[in-house]
Amino acid sequence: MHVFRSIVFAASLAGLIVGALISVVQFFGTVPLIQKSEIYEKAAADAQHKAAHSSGGEADHHHDAEWEPEEGLQRNALTVAANILTAIGFGLMLTGIYALRQRPVHWREGLFWGLGGFVVFVAAPGLGLPPELPGLPVADLTARQIWWVATAALTASALYLLILRSEPWAAVLGLILIIIPHLVGAPVAPESHVEVPASLSHQFVVTVVLTGLLFWSLLGIATSLAFEKV
Repeated sequence: MHVFRSIVFAASLAGLIVGALISVVQFFGTVPLIQKSEIYEKAAADAQHKAAHSSGGEADHHHDAEWEPEEGLQRNALTVAANILTAIGFGLMLTGIYALRQRPVHWREGLFWGLGGFVVFVAAPGLGLPPELPGLPVADLTARQIWWVATAALTASALYLLILRSEPWAAVLGLILIIIPHLVGAPVAPESHVEVPASLSHQFVVTVVLTGLLFWSLLGIATSLAFEKV
């Protein structure tokens, strides 16, 4: 019970700090890019609506309105809350690993595990499913989720075999597991005309990847320091 409390406390403390810091980074990095993309998305939707109206088609004014947070405080507060909860969730995973290894954890080892999390949850899935701005065509949601989960699981298994096992067969199997999801290929989005500039999309991908690298690096260090103190 004492170990469980230590895991939860360390993960919660580290997640609170890292989630808040990453939120600040996002407010200056990804959020402005998303807001720019939403302008193109709304402009395309308005143009589509006007075209349908001018062609004599019936405009459906009755929509099942989906709830969206209001711009400003409400949206920012939900972003911070989501980031903190995400950081705590992944922090529980990292502190659980530290507890299973049953030895003192230095911040350098925490950084190592954090970079492993970046490879598993950001880099590997991002090769097939890069971060996407609003207004871009996307593949089927279920297919994307299945491919993403499978890629993360296979990559995590591969890193275990490559780093924590010394047998030659483990290295070969690890490389095979890394390659498999990319040989299968991620679900492909349907081709369609988009208003969002390619340069904006490229900038968003780079920003999200760098933010993910910072997130996992900070989370690895923060969880190791918190767990060591506890």
